[in-house]
Amino acid sequence: MHNTFQRDNTVYVGAMTGGETPAAYSGNLTVFVTFTCLVAAMGGLIFGYDIGISGGVSSMDPFLKKFFPWLLRKKLTDKSTNQYCKFNSQIFTVFTSVLYLAASMSSLVASTVTQTMGRRLSMLLGGVLFCVGAIVNGLAQAIWMLIIGRILLGFGIGFANQSVPLYLSEMAPYKYRGSLNTGFQLSITIGILTANVFNYFNNLHGNAGWRLSLGGAAVPALAVTVASIILPETPNSMVERGKIEEAREELRRIRGVDDIEHEFNDLKYASEESRKNDHQWRNLLQKKYIPQLSMAILIPFFQQLTGINVIIFYGPVLFKTIGFNSNASFMAAVVTGTVNVLASCVSIYGVDKWGRRFLFIEGGTQMVVCQVVIAIFIGIKFGVNGESGDISKWYAIVVVFFICIYVAGFAWSWGPLGWLVPSEIFPLEIRSAAQSINVSVNMFFTFMNAQSFLTMLCHLKFGIFMFFAFWVVVMTMFVYMFLPETKNIPIDETAIVWKRHWFWSRFMVDVDYPNGVEPSDISNVVSQTRLEVEPPLISPQPNDRLDEF
Repeated sequence: MHNTFQRDNTVYVGAMTGGETPAAYSGNLTVFVTFTCLVAAMGGLIFGYDIGISGGVSSMDPFLKKFFPWLLRKKLTDKSTNQYCKFNSQIFTVFTSVLYLAASMSSLVASTVTQTMGRRLSMLLGGVLFCVGAIVNGLAQAIWMLIIGRILLGFGIGFANQSVPLYLSEMAPYKYRGSLNTGFQLSITIGILTANVFNYFNNLHGNAGWRLSLGGAAVPALAVTVASIILPETPNSMVERGKIEEAREELRRIRGVDDIEHEFNDLKYASEESRKNDHQWRNLLQKKYIPQLSMAILIPFFQQLTGINVIIFYGPVLFKTIGFNSNASFMAAVVTGTVNVLASCVSIYGVDKWGRRFLFIEGGTQMVVCQVVIAIFIGIKFGVNGESGDISKWYAIVVVFFICIYVAGFAWSWGPLGWLVPSEIFPLEIRSAAQSINVSVNMFFTFMNAQSFLTMLCHLKFGIFMFFAFWVVVMTMFVYMFLPETKNIPIDETAIVWKRHWFWSRFMVDVDYPNGVEPSDISNVVSQTRLEVEPPLISPQPNDRLDEF
Protein backbone atom coordinates (compact mmCIF):
# COMPACT_ATOMS: atom_id res chain seq x y z
CA MET A 1 0.00 0.00 0.00
CA HIS A 2 1.27 3.49 -0.82
CA ASN A 3 0.32 6.87 0.59
CA THR A 4 1.37 9.49 -1.94
CA PHE A 5 0.96 13.26 -1.76
CA GLN A 6 2.44 16.44 -3.15
CA ARG A 7 3.98 19.41 -1.35
CA ASP A 8 6.29 22.15 -2.59
CA ASN A 9 6.57 20.50 -6.04
CA THR A 10 7.83 17.27 -4.48
CA VAL A 11 6.07 13.93 -4.56
CA TYR A 12 6.32 11.82 -1.39
CA VAL A 13 5.58 8.14 -1.60
CA GLY A 14 5.09 6.52 1.81
CA ALA A 15 5.32 2.76 1.60
CA MET A 16 3.50 1.12 4.47
CA THR A 17 5.74 -1.69 5.63
CA GLY A 18 4.90 -3.26 8.94
CA GLY A 19 7.69 -2.98 11.45
CA GLU A 20 10.35 -1.71 9.04
CA THR A 21 12.53 1.32 9.57
CA PRO A 22 12.50 4.28 7.18
CA ALA A 23 14.10 3.73 3.81
CA ALA A 24 17.87 3.76 3.90
CA TYR A 25 19.70 6.89 2.87
CA SER A 26 22.43 6.44 0.30
CA GLY A 27 25.96 6.58 1.63
CA ASN A 28 28.87 4.61 2.96
CA LEU A 29 31.01 4.57 6.05
CA THR A 30 33.90 6.39 4.40
CA VAL A 31 37.45 6.68 5.66
CA PHE A 32 36.97 10.44 5.78
CA VAL A 33 33.90 10.38 8.03
CA THR A 34 35.45 7.70 10.26
CA PHE A 35 38.56 9.82 10.70
CA THR A 36 36.44 12.92 11.28
CA CYS A 37 34.36 11.25 13.98
CA LEU A 38 37.41 9.78 15.70
CA VAL A 39 39.07 13.19 15.81
CA ALA A 40 35.88 14.88 17.04
CA ALA A 41 35.44 12.23 19.72
CA MET A 42 38.69 13.49 21.23
CA GLY A 43 36.44 16.09 22.88
CA GLY A 44 35.75 13.40 25.45
CA LEU A 45 39.43 13.32 26.42
CA ILE A 46 39.24 16.53 28.42
CA PHE A 47 36.20 15.33 30.35
CA GLY A 48 37.70 11.93 31.03
CA TYR A 49 41.10 13.28 32.00
CA ASP A 50 39.55 15.58 34.56
CA ILE A 51 37.36 12.83 36.02
CA GLY A 52 40.42 10.66 36.52
CA ILE A 53 42.87 13.31 37.63
CA SER A 54 40.93 15.07 40.37
CA GLY A 55 40.42 12.07 42.64
CA GLY A 56 44.02 10.95 42.27
CA VAL A 57 45.48 14.35 43.02
CA SER A 58 43.16 14.68 46.00
CA SER A 59 44.82 11.69 47.65
CA MET A 60 48.43 12.86 47.08
CA ASP A 61 50.04 13.90 50.37
CA PRO A 62 52.03 16.85 48.87
CA PHE A 63 48.80 18.25 47.39
CA LEU A 64 46.96 17.86 50.70
CA LYS A 65 49.89 19.41 52.58
CA LYS A 66 49.81 22.56 50.43
CA PHE A 67 46.07 23.15 50.19
CA PHE A 68 44.36 21.00 52.86
CA PRO A 69 46.92 20.56 55.68
CA TRP A 70 44.27 19.92 58.35
CA LEU A 71 42.95 16.99 56.33
CA LEU A 72 46.45 15.55 55.97
CA ARG A 73 47.05 15.84 59.72
CA LYS A 74 43.77 14.06 60.38
CA LYS A 75 44.71 11.34 57.92
CA LEU A 76 48.21 10.78 59.36
CA THR A 77 47.76 11.26 63.10
CA ASP A 78 44.27 10.14 64.05
CA LYS A 79 44.59 6.39 63.70
CA SER A 80 41.23 5.79 65.36
CA THR A 81 39.32 7.80 62.79
CA ASN A 82 36.39 6.00 61.22
CA GLN A 83 37.61 4.76 57.82
CA TYR A 84 34.36 5.87 56.21
CA CYS A 85 34.86 9.48 57.36
CA LYS A 86 38.62 10.02 57.08
CA PHE A 87 38.38 12.22 53.94
CA ASN A 88 35.08 13.94 54.72
CA SER A 89 35.45 17.72 54.15
CA GLN A 90 33.11 20.06 52.28
CA ILE A 91 35.95 22.40 51.26
CA PHE A 92 37.91 19.41 50.01
CA THR A 93 35.03 18.22 47.83
CA VAL A 94 34.52 21.73 46.39
CA PHE A 95 37.84 21.27 44.58
CA THR A 96 36.33 18.38 42.64
CA SER A 97 32.71 19.45 42.34
CA VAL A 98 32.84 23.15 41.42
CA LEU A 99 33.94 22.23 37.89
CA TYR A 100 30.65 20.46 37.23
CA LEU A 101 28.55 23.34 38.49
CA ALA A 102 30.41 25.62 36.06
CA ALA A 103 29.89 23.08 33.27
CA SER A 104 26.17 22.92 34.04
CA MET A 105 25.84 26.68 33.54
CA SER A 106 28.13 27.01 30.52
CA SER A 107 26.35 24.25 28.60
CA LEU A 108 23.23 26.43 28.50
CA VAL A 109 25.23 29.26 26.91
CA ALA A 110 26.82 26.78 24.53
CA SER A 111 23.38 26.02 23.06
CA THR A 112 23.15 29.45 21.43
CA VAL A 113 26.70 29.27 20.11
CA THR A 114 26.20 25.78 18.72
CA GLN A 115 22.96 26.69 16.96
CA THR A 116 23.90 30.08 15.52
CA MET A 117 27.64 29.73 14.90
CA GLY A 118 28.18 26.01 14.45
CA ARG A 119 29.30 22.92 16.33
CA ARG A 120 33.00 23.49 15.64
CA LEU A 121 33.12 26.87 17.40
CA SER A 122 31.69 25.39 20.59
CA MET A 123 34.31 22.65 20.43
CA LEU A 124 37.03 25.27 19.90
CA LEU A 125 35.87 27.34 22.87
CA GLY A 126 35.74 24.19 24.97
CA GLY A 127 39.34 23.31 24.14
CA VAL A 128 40.68 26.83 24.75
CA LEU A 129 38.88 27.33 28.08
CA PHE A 130 39.98 23.93 29.33
CA CYS A 131 43.59 24.63 28.33
CA VAL A 132 43.65 27.93 30.24
CA GLY A 133 42.09 26.27 33.29
CA ALA A 134 44.71 23.50 33.22
CA ILE A 135 47.54 26.04 33.18
CA VAL A 136 46.03 27.96 36.12
CA ASN A 137 45.68 24.76 38.14
CA GLY A 138 49.18 23.58 37.33
CA LEU A 139 50.60 26.90 38.61
CA ALA A 140 48.23 27.24 41.59
CA GLN A 141 49.67 28.65 44.82
CA ALA A 142 46.44 28.99 46.81
CA ILE A 143 43.01 27.40 47.04
CA TRP A 144 41.38 30.32 45.20
CA MET A 145 43.62 29.65 42.18
CA LEU A 146 42.56 26.02 42.24
CA ILE A 147 38.90 27.02 42.27
CA ILE A 148 39.32 29.57 39.44
CA GLY A 149 41.14 26.96 37.37
CA ARG A 150 38.44 24.39 38.03
CA ILE A 151 35.72 26.85 36.99
CA LEU A 152 37.53 27.49 33.68
CA LEU A 153 37.84 23.74 33.17
CA GLY A 154 34.10 23.46 33.79
CA PHE A 155 33.30 26.12 31.22
CA GLY A 156 35.38 24.19 28.70
CA ILE A 157 33.68 20.88 29.46
CA GLY A 158 30.24 22.49 29.18
CA PHE A 159 30.97 23.69 25.64
CA ALA A 160 32.66 20.46 24.54
CA ASN A 161 30.07 18.07 25.97
CA GLN A 162 27.23 20.09 24.46
CA SER A 163 28.67 20.11 20.94
CA VAL A 164 30.68 16.91 20.45
CA PRO A 165 27.83 14.35 20.81
CA LEU A 166 25.70 16.44 18.43
CA TYR A 167 28.57 16.65 15.96
CA LEU A 168 29.09 12.89 16.00
CA SER A 169 25.39 12.06 15.63
CA GLU A 170 25.01 14.43 12.68
CA MET A 171 28.17 13.37 10.83
CA ALA A 172 27.73 9.61 11.15
CA PRO A 173 25.67 7.54 8.67
CA TYR A 174 22.58 6.46 10.57
CA LYS A 175 23.46 2.74 10.43
CA TYR A 176 26.74 3.48 12.20
CA ARG A 177 25.63 6.39 14.38
CA GLY A 178 25.71 4.34 17.57
CA SER A 179 29.21 2.98 17.01
CA LEU A 180 30.72 6.31 16.00
CA ASN A 181 28.95 8.29 18.71
CA THR A 182 30.13 5.91 21.42
CA GLY A 183 33.63 6.94 20.39
CA PHE A 184 32.93 9.93 22.63
CA GLN A 185 32.56 7.66 25.65
CA LEU A 186 35.61 5.65 24.58
CA SER A 187 37.53 8.91 24.47
CA ILE A 188 36.30 9.72 27.99
CA THR A 189 37.53 6.35 29.25
CA ILE A 190 40.91 6.82 27.56
CA GLY A 191 41.15 10.20 29.26
CA ILE A 192 40.36 8.59 32.63
CA LEU A 193 42.95 5.85 32.10
CA THR A 194 45.59 8.37 31.00
CA ALA A 195 44.93 10.41 34.13
CA ASN A 196 45.17 7.31 36.33
CA VAL A 197 48.52 6.37 34.81
CA PHE A 198 49.75 9.97 35.23
CA ASN A 199 48.65 9.95 38.85
CA TYR A 200 50.41 6.66 39.54
CA PHE A 201 53.78 7.81 38.22
CA ASN A 202 53.47 11.38 39.49
CA ASN A 203 52.71 10.06 42.96
CA LEU A 204 56.19 8.51 42.88
CA HIS A 205 57.91 11.80 42.09
CA GLY A 206 57.49 13.80 45.27
CA ASN A 207 56.19 17.32 45.67
CA ALA A 208 55.84 18.27 41.99
CA GLY A 209 53.70 15.30 41.01
CA TRP A 210 50.33 16.95 41.53
CA ARG A 211 51.37 19.95 39.39
CA LEU A 212 52.26 17.65 36.52
CA SER A 213 48.93 15.87 36.81
CA LEU A 214 46.84 19.06 36.87
CA GLY A 215 48.89 20.92 34.26
CA GLY A 216 48.92 17.86 32.02
CA ALA A 217 45.26 18.52 31.27
CA ALA A 218 46.49 21.13 28.78
CA VAL A 219 47.66 18.34 26.44
CA PRO A 220 44.23 16.84 25.61
CA ALA A 221 42.83 20.39 25.57
CA LEU A 222 45.30 21.37 22.85
CA ALA A 223 44.34 18.23 20.91
CA VAL A 224 40.66 19.22 21.03
CA THR A 225 41.49 22.79 20.03
CA VAL A 226 43.47 21.68 16.97
CA ALA A 227 40.79 19.13 16.06
CA SER A 228 38.05 21.76 16.10
CA ILE A 229 40.06 23.89 13.66
CA ILE A 230 40.70 21.17 11.07
CA LEU A 231 37.33 19.41 11.18
CA PRO A 232 34.53 20.23 8.71
CA GLU A 233 31.19 21.56 9.94
CA THR A 234 28.20 19.22 9.88
CA PRO A 235 25.76 19.52 6.95
CA ASN A 236 22.93 19.87 9.48
CA SER A 237 24.56 22.95 10.98
CA MET A 238 25.30 24.42 7.54
CA VAL A 239 21.69 24.03 6.44
CA GLU A 240 20.50 25.43 9.76
CA ARG A 241 22.60 28.57 9.12
CA GLY A 242 21.52 28.98 5.49
CA LYS A 243 24.64 27.56 3.77
CA ILE A 244 22.64 25.31 1.48
CA GLU A 245 25.06 24.56 -1.35
CA GLU A 246 28.02 24.16 0.99
CA ALA A 247 25.94 21.69 2.98
CA ARG A 248 25.06 19.72 -0.16
CA GLU A 249 28.72 19.38 -1.13
CA GLU A 250 29.79 18.47 2.40
CA LEU A 251 27.08 15.82 2.66
CA ARG A 252 28.19 14.36 -0.68
CA ARG A 253 31.79 14.28 0.56
CA ILE A 254 31.12 12.61 3.90
CA ARG A 255 28.70 10.03 2.45
CA GLY A 256 31.04 9.14 -0.42
CA VAL A 257 28.24 8.99 -3.03
CA ASP A 258 26.55 11.43 -5.40
CA ASP A 259 23.00 10.32 -4.63
CA ILE A 260 22.41 12.24 -1.40
CA GLU A 261 19.23 14.11 -2.40
CA HIS A 262 16.92 12.05 -0.18
CA GLU A 263 18.91 12.78 2.97
CA PHE A 264 19.67 16.35 1.90
CA ASN A 265 16.00 17.14 1.28
CA ASP A 266 15.19 15.79 4.74
CA LEU A 267 17.82 18.12 6.20
CA LYS A 268 16.29 21.08 4.38
CA TYR A 269 12.80 20.14 5.51
CA ALA A 270 13.96 19.80 9.12
CA SER A 271 15.66 23.19 8.86
CA GLU A 272 12.53 24.80 7.44
CA GLU A 273 10.51 23.41 10.32
CA SER A 274 13.16 24.68 12.72
CA ARG A 275 12.89 28.22 11.33
CA LYS A 276 9.16 28.21 12.01
CA ASN A 277 10.01 27.82 15.69
CA ASP A 278 12.10 30.82 16.66
CA HIS A 279 12.19 30.07 20.37
CA GLN A 280 13.85 26.72 21.06
CA TRP A 281 13.56 27.01 24.81
CA ARG A 282 9.87 27.88 24.70
CA ASN A 283 9.19 25.13 22.17
CA LEU A 284 10.70 22.54 24.48
CA LEU A 285 7.67 22.92 26.73
CA GLN A 286 5.20 22.01 23.99
CA LYS A 287 3.25 18.82 24.54
CA LYS A 288 4.72 17.07 21.49
CA TYR A 289 8.25 17.39 22.90
CA ILE A 290 7.46 15.95 26.34
CA PRO A 291 8.95 12.52 25.48
CA GLN A 292 12.27 13.98 24.32
CA LEU A 293 12.42 16.52 27.15
CA SER A 294 11.74 13.78 29.67
CA MET A 295 14.67 11.77 28.33
CA ALA A 296 16.91 14.86 28.26
CA ILE A 297 16.35 15.19 32.00
CA LEU A 298 15.97 11.62 33.23
CA ILE A 299 18.77 9.89 31.31
CA PRO A 300 21.58 12.13 32.67
CA PHE A 301 19.92 12.11 36.10
CA PHE A 302 19.94 8.31 36.14
CA GLN A 303 23.45 8.14 34.68
CA GLN A 304 24.84 9.96 37.69
CA LEU A 305 22.88 7.79 40.12
CA THR A 306 24.67 4.70 38.86
CA GLY A 307 27.42 5.86 41.23
CA ILE A 308 30.14 5.49 38.62
CA ASN A 309 31.58 8.98 38.73
CA VAL A 310 32.07 9.02 42.47
CA ILE A 311 34.01 5.77 42.14
CA ILE A 312 36.12 7.27 39.34
CA PHE A 313 36.51 10.65 41.10
CA TYR A 314 37.46 9.17 44.42
CA GLY A 315 38.86 5.83 43.25
CA PRO A 316 42.26 6.18 44.97
CA VAL A 317 40.54 7.67 48.04
CA LEU A 318 38.07 4.77 48.08
CA PHE A 319 40.82 2.18 47.70
CA LYS A 320 42.76 3.81 50.54
CA THR A 321 39.60 3.69 52.63
CA ILE A 322 39.35 -0.09 52.18
CA GLY A 323 42.97 -0.60 53.17
CA PHE A 324 45.25 -0.10 50.15
CA ASN A 325 48.52 1.78 50.58
CA SER A 326 49.15 4.86 48.44
CA ASN A 327 50.81 3.25 45.42
CA ALA A 328 48.50 0.24 45.47
CA SER A 329 45.44 2.49 45.49
CA PHE A 330 46.68 4.28 42.37
CA MET A 331 47.47 0.98 40.66
CA ALA A 332 43.97 -0.30 41.46
CA ALA A 333 42.58 2.84 39.82
CA VAL A 334 44.70 2.10 36.73
CA VAL A 335 43.25 -1.41 36.61
CA THR A 336 39.66 -0.17 36.77
CA GLY A 337 40.49 2.48 34.16
CA THR A 338 41.81 -0.20 31.81
CA VAL A 339 38.65 -2.25 32.27
CA ASN A 340 36.64 0.89 31.51
CA VAL A 341 38.40 1.37 28.16
CA LEU A 342 38.14 -2.28 27.09
CA ALA A 343 34.48 -2.57 28.05
CA SER A 344 33.66 0.59 26.11
CA CYS A 345 34.84 -1.22 22.98
CA VAL A 346 32.09 -3.79 23.58
CA SER A 347 29.55 -1.00 23.27
CA ILE A 348 31.11 0.23 20.03
CA TYR A 349 30.73 -3.27 18.60
CA GLY A 350 27.28 -4.02 19.96
CA VAL A 351 25.27 -0.79 20.08
CA ASP A 352 24.17 -0.96 16.43
CA LYS A 353 24.03 -4.76 16.49
CA TRP A 354 22.15 -5.50 19.72
CA GLY A 355 20.47 -2.14 20.23
CA ARG A 356 20.38 0.46 22.99
CA ARG A 357 17.76 -1.18 25.19
CA PHE A 358 19.57 -4.52 25.44
CA LEU A 359 22.82 -2.88 26.58
CA PHE A 360 20.99 -0.64 29.07
CA ILE A 361 19.16 -3.57 30.67
CA GLU A 362 22.08 -6.02 30.70
CA GLY A 363 24.49 -3.42 32.04
CA GLY A 364 22.05 -2.31 34.72
CA THR A 365 21.51 -5.87 35.93
CA GLN A 366 25.25 -6.45 36.09
CA MET A 367 25.84 -3.25 38.08
CA VAL A 368 23.15 -4.08 40.65
CA VAL A 369 24.63 -7.50 41.40
CA CYS A 370 28.14 -6.10 41.77
CA GLN A 371 27.07 -3.21 44.01
CA VAL A 372 25.26 -5.57 46.37
CA VAL A 373 28.31 -7.87 46.56
CA ILE A 374 30.68 -4.92 47.17
CA ALA A 375 28.41 -3.62 49.94
CA ILE A 376 28.41 -7.06 51.61
CA PHE A 377 32.20 -7.44 51.47
CA ILE A 378 32.91 -3.95 52.78
CA GLY A 379 30.18 -4.27 55.40
CA ILE A 380 31.59 -7.55 56.71
CA LYS A 381 35.08 -6.08 57.01
CA PHE A 382 34.35 -2.58 58.34
CA GLY A 383 30.90 -2.94 59.88
CA VAL A 384 29.11 0.29 60.79
CA ASN A 385 31.97 1.73 62.83
CA GLY A 386 34.49 1.79 60.01
CA GLU A 387 37.18 0.18 62.16
CA SER A 388 39.28 -2.58 60.65
CA GLY A 389 42.58 -4.29 61.10
CA ASP A 390 44.78 -5.37 58.24
CA ILE A 391 42.96 -6.45 55.10
CA SER A 392 44.25 -9.60 53.45
CA LYS A 393 45.44 -9.45 49.87
CA TRP A 394 42.80 -11.85 48.58
CA TYR A 395 40.01 -9.87 50.25
CA ALA A 396 41.13 -6.63 48.61
CA ILE A 397 41.47 -8.38 45.24
CA VAL A 398 37.89 -9.68 45.46
CA VAL A 399 36.57 -6.16 46.15
CA VAL A 400 38.57 -4.71 43.24
CA PHE A 401 37.37 -7.55 40.99
CA PHE A 402 33.71 -6.76 41.59
CA ILE A 403 34.38 -3.05 41.21
CA CYS A 404 35.91 -3.87 37.80
CA ILE A 405 32.88 -5.95 36.77
CA TYR A 406 30.65 -3.09 37.90
CA VAL A 407 32.72 -0.60 35.87
CA ALA A 408 32.49 -2.89 32.83
CA GLY A 409 28.71 -3.01 33.09
CA PHE A 410 28.57 0.76 33.14
CA ALA A 411 31.11 1.13 30.32
CA TRP A 412 28.99 -0.73 27.78
CA SER A 413 25.63 0.63 28.92
CA TRP A 414 24.97 3.86 30.81
CA GLY A 415 28.40 5.27 30.00
CA PRO A 416 28.17 5.60 26.20
CA LEU A 417 24.38 5.39 25.90
CA GLY A 418 23.86 8.19 28.41
CA TRP A 419 25.42 10.47 25.80
CA LEU A 420 24.31 8.71 22.61
CA VAL A 421 20.57 8.36 23.17
CA PRO A 422 19.84 12.00 24.13
CA SER A 423 21.93 13.28 21.21
CA GLU A 424 19.96 11.27 18.62
CA ILE A 425 16.33 11.71 19.70
CA PHE A 426 15.79 15.46 19.32
CA PRO A 427 14.31 17.03 16.17
CA LEU A 428 16.45 19.77 14.65
CA GLU A 429 14.17 22.60 15.83
CA ILE A 430 14.95 21.85 19.49
CA ARG A 431 18.17 19.83 19.15
CA SER A 432 20.69 22.37 20.41
CA ALA A 433 18.58 23.56 23.36
CA ALA A 434 17.59 20.03 24.36
CA GLN A 435 21.19 18.83 24.24
CA SER A 436 22.14 21.77 26.47
CA ILE A 437 19.54 20.67 29.00
CA ASN A 438 20.88 17.13 28.80
CA VAL A 439 24.46 18.28 29.49
CA SER A 440 23.39 20.80 32.12
CA VAL A 441 21.39 18.19 34.06
CA ASN A 442 24.28 15.73 33.73
CA MET A 443 26.81 18.24 35.04
CA PHE A 444 24.52 19.46 37.84
CA PHE A 445 23.97 15.99 39.24
CA THR A 446 27.66 15.20 38.76
CA PHE A 447 28.29 18.26 40.95
CA MET A 448 25.78 17.03 43.53
CA ASN A 449 27.35 13.57 43.55
CA ALA A 450 30.90 14.83 43.83
CA GLN A 451 29.99 17.30 46.58
CA SER A 452 27.99 14.84 48.65
CA PHE A 453 29.70 11.47 48.14
CA LEU A 454 32.26 11.67 50.95
CA THR A 455 29.60 12.90 53.37
CA MET A 456 27.24 10.12 52.23
CA LEU A 457 30.04 7.58 52.64
CA CYS A 458 30.61 8.85 56.18
CA HIS A 459 26.93 8.51 57.13
CA LEU A 460 25.72 5.57 55.01
CA LYS A 461 28.92 3.54 55.39
CA PHE A 462 28.85 0.42 53.20
CA GLY A 463 25.18 1.19 52.56
CA ILE A 464 26.29 3.78 49.99
CA PHE A 465 26.58 0.94 47.48
CA MET A 466 23.08 -0.28 48.32
CA PHE A 467 21.83 3.27 47.76
CA PHE A 468 23.22 3.31 44.23
CA ALA A 469 22.05 -0.28 43.61
CA PHE A 470 18.47 0.77 44.39
CA TRP A 471 18.65 3.56 41.82
CA VAL A 472 20.12 1.25 39.18
CA VAL A 473 17.11 -1.04 39.67
CA VAL A 474 14.79 1.96 39.18
CA MET A 475 16.55 3.16 36.02
CA THR A 476 16.68 -0.34 34.51
CA MET A 477 12.92 -0.69 34.99
CA PHE A 478 12.47 2.78 33.48
CA VAL A 479 14.41 1.79 30.36
CA TYR A 480 12.41 -1.43 30.02
CA MET A 481 9.08 0.40 30.27
CA PHE A 482 9.65 3.80 28.68
CA LEU A 483 12.68 3.94 26.36
CA PRO A 484 11.97 3.01 22.72
CA GLU A 485 14.68 1.50 20.54
CA THR A 486 16.41 3.99 18.20
CA LYS A 487 18.79 1.57 16.49
CA ASN A 488 18.98 2.12 12.71
CA ILE A 489 16.57 5.09 12.74
CA PRO A 490 17.81 8.18 10.82
CA ILE A 491 18.40 11.07 13.21
CA ASP A 492 15.76 13.32 11.63
CA GLU A 493 13.10 10.57 11.62
CA THR A 494 13.19 9.45 15.26
CA ALA A 495 9.71 10.92 15.84
CA ILE A 496 8.49 7.56 14.56
CA VAL A 497 9.59 5.64 17.66
CA TRP A 498 7.72 7.97 20.02
CA LYS A 499 4.56 7.78 17.92
CA ARG A 500 4.62 3.98 18.14
CA HIS A 501 5.36 3.78 21.88
CA TRP A 502 2.58 2.57 24.18
CA PHE A 503 3.01 5.49 26.60
CA TRP A 504 4.60 8.38 24.70
CA SER A 505 2.21 8.13 21.74
CA ARG A 506 -0.45 9.99 23.76
CA PHE A 507 1.71 13.12 23.55
CA MET A 508 2.29 12.75 19.81
CA VAL A 509 -1.29 12.60 18.50
CA ASP A 510 -0.98 15.89 16.63
CA VAL A 511 2.54 15.30 15.35
CA ASP A 512 3.28 14.46 11.73
CA TYR A 513 5.89 11.98 10.73
CA PRO A 514 8.98 13.30 8.98
CA ASN A 515 7.96 15.01 5.75
CA GLY A 516 4.33 14.87 6.79
CA VAL A 517 3.75 11.17 6.14
CA GLU A 518 1.79 9.50 8.92
CA PRO A 519 0.77 5.84 8.73
CA SER A 520 -2.85 4.95 9.29
CA ASP A 521 -1.79 2.30 11.79
CA ILE A 522 0.85 3.40 14.29
CA SER A 523 2.12 -0.16 14.59
CA ASN A 524 3.59 0.35 11.11
CA VAL A 525 6.63 2.40 10.26
CA VAL A 526 6.86 4.62 7.23
CA SER A 527 9.44 3.98 4.57
CA GLN A 528 9.74 6.98 2.31
CA THR A 529 11.06 7.79 -1.12
CA ARG A 530 11.17 11.43 -2.28
CA LEU A 531 10.81 12.19 -5.96
CA GLU A 532 10.85 15.37 -8.02
CA VAL A 533 7.60 16.13 -9.85
CA GLU A 534 9.25 17.53 -12.99
CA PRO A 535 9.77 15.00 -14.44
CA PRO A 536 8.03 12.42 -12.22
CA LEU A 537 10.15 9.35 -11.57
CA ILE A 538 7.25 7.26 -10.34
CA SER A 539 3.67 7.03 -11.44
CA PRO A 540 0.91 7.21 -8.86
CA GLN A 541 -1.11 4.05 -8.40
CA PRO A 542 -4.84 4.22 -9.28
CA ASN A 543 -5.87 4.46 -5.64
CA ASP A 544 -3.18 6.94 -4.65
CA ARG A 545 -4.04 10.60 -4.06
CA LEU A 546 -1.81 13.60 -4.71
CA ASP A 547 -3.75 15.94 -2.47
CA GLU A 548 -3.77 14.09 0.85
CA PHE A 549 -1.52 16.56 2.58
